[in-house]
Amino acid sequence: GRAAACGGGHAPLVAVGECGLDYDRLQFCDRRAQLEFLELQLEGLAKPLGLPLFLHCRTQEAAADLLAVLGRHRHALPTPPGVVHSFDGRLEDAQGFLALGFHVGLNGCSLRAAENLEVVRRLPAERLLLETDAPWCSIKATHAGRAFVRSSWEEVKKPEKWEEGRCVKDRCEPCHLRQVLEVVAGCRGVEPEALAAQVHENSLSVFFPSCG
Repeated sequence: GRAAACGGGHAPLVAVGECGLDYDRLQFCDRRAQLEFLELQLEGLAKPLGLPLFLHCRTQEAAADLLAVLGRHRHALPTPPGVVHSFDGRLEDAQGFLALGFHVGLNGCSLRAAENLEVVRRLPAERLLLETDAPWCSIKATHAGRAFVRSSWEEVKKPEKWEEGRCVKDRCEPCHLRQVLEVVAGCRGVEPEALAAQVHENSLSVFFPSCG
């Protein structure tokens, strides 16, 4: 649609990422190194290119550090400055990112528990983005959000049995964006089509601002 038209038929570079902080996996990269390289990504890529950030944030401690880093650099980032994707944290952390101008990205990992759904209900619609993070972050039967899922697809058990029109069991696919939409709309008490239209506009504003 409009995004493709603005790209002039090419795939434009629209964001810097995925970057951020993940304190769930410190065995792979410690806190000091993550903070050091996040600063380098901001100074060496995001600022010179003038592009929004596609951010990763895992754990409450990581959110506190990320908010502090972004707060120091916010003046040099575009408006809007990007999205904190796959958000599954506290409302207070979401509000901190929103106050800096960021959007909040939601997927199956954002919809696991009743507490997650309560956060989703309280986020402003004009700052939401929806995603799948495929092949990860599917909405599982044990997730609180599963009660709002209405769509489904035929599945095969093994990847080698895949065929067009079917999904692989327990593997998230791009088509599952519909389920994320259904859960977010359902828990907020709005029509999926209305939310989809709002999220589409939000996506353009972050990644294709000249299309707005």
